[in-house]
Amino acid sequence: MTAKTAKTRPAAVAEGADAAAAERPDAGFSYSRDQFRTLVEDALALAKSLGASDAGVEVSEGAGLSVSVRKGKIENVERNRDKAIGVSVYIGQRRGNASTSDFSPAALRQTVRAAFDIARFTAEDSAAGLPEASDLALGWAADCDLDLFHPWSVNAEQAAELALRCEAAALGTDPMITNSDGAGVSAQQSHFYAGNSRGFCGGYASSRHSLSVSPIAGRGRDMQRDSWYTSMRDAADLASPESVGHYAAQRALSRLKGRKIPTGEMPVLFESTVAAGLLGAYVQATSGGALYRKATFLLDSLGQPVFPDHIDIDEDPHIRKAKGSAPFDDEGVRTRARKVVEAGVTQGYFLSSYSARKLGMKTTGHAGGSQNLHMRSRLTAAGDNLDEMLRKLHRGLFVVELMGQGVNYVTGDYSRGAAGFWVENGRIVHPVEEVTIAGHLGEMFKGIVAVGADEYTMGSKTIGSVLVDKMMVAGS
Repeated sequence: MTAKTAKTRPAAVAEGADAAAAERPDAGFSYSRDQFRTLVEDALALAKSLGASDAGVEVSEGAGLSVSVRKGKIENVERNRDKAIGVSVYIGQRRGNASTSDFSPAALRQTVRAAFDIARFTAEDSAAGLPEASDLALGWAADCDLDLFHPWSVNAEQAAELALRCEAAALGTDPMITNSDGAGVSAQQSHFYAGNSRGFCGGYASSRHSLSVSPIAGRGRDMQRDSWYTSMRDAADLASPESVGHYAAQRALSRLKGRKIPTGEMPVLFESTVAAGLLGAYVQATSGGALYRKATFLLDSLGQPVFPDHIDIDEDPHIRKAKGSAPFDDEGVRTRARKVVEAGVTQGYFLSSYSARKLGMKTTGHAGGSQNLHMRSRLTAAGDNLDEMLRKLHRGLFVVELMGQGVNYVTGDYSRGAAGFWVENGRIVHPVEEVTIAGHLGEMFKGIVAVGADEYTMGSKTIGSVLVDKMMVAGS
């Protein structure tokens, strides 16, 4: 079950990827970076004139096109355009926030005044405040071109054509593909500029485009739906509509005639697409908000073994074109590549300046979340593709879909509805549906015996299929 990677350049792809591209008249924005800079400087000056001890401002604009089709017909065409100014004002250690979508001078004055008045009546918080100047990404633009902006000048007709091709490819894969939940194309871009009273200022443009389809296989009571998508910063890097459609159809077909399996304890292999959720669970459990509230089962895990000693997790926020790349976080703190987990041992948390102060630590530049995480196993060989991972599983459950929200980050208890395939002697025997897998995240992390070379990037997380030595599976 490996996705095809054939690429085609969709119609009307705009070239160019540098941050200054947001200034071009064809970039599709209504405001320039200079206009944003002026708004930020004016808001900071207004805050200072009111008596604020510190202030931070962010101005942003987004624009995009979304087109959906179903059964060969266009269903929806939507254009979006949004803009906002957010202002944070500090009076000592009291903080007030306000925002507006009106960029007029009068609205800016009212917004800054509102944030200032909120701060006046807010209780003091010893952790409140802007990041320390030494942590800010001052002068970041001089050495950080992450190639995040690739505007796509696709129109509604061209987007609909791509979506129709994708759906047609899915419907034409096999006579057992009998219906469709539709296909869609999305072209989105945005830019922002931020600044604060401690000397930070900066902003950049970014884009994200996608193509997806959800075919339905089977008839009567034996029907299954699956989906697939491709999402990239640059539309030229999207997989072809035909490859996305065919692969989605193959996934749906493979799940026909699913059945339950007997309840029992067994090894579980997570497909790479769902294994990213395990990595996300680790981030959630080691994030500052959960840690200072003592609402995580991984409290005080810094320097402690959480995974087996063959597991490493790296973070690199400076990968060109990657979805989790950023030169600085939401507070303007510079980002850095680092080891999150080394030889199974936690090396660092995910902290904003606020959560870091609450914990008596330093910010890690993670206001806004993690950035380009990559989980690896030191035991993984180049040939450890999905077939090899199924052989490692030998006998157990191969999970390709998870349902429900049954993860308790306070206790670590894990219980999710699942669908996938039963594996015997390293080979898929039949589809499995309507089962529940359960365990404890701490035991699941330590029970990872293999990570495949079949890596997939889901959002900002890259991981191969993951084999956990044992979980409880509730079936028939």
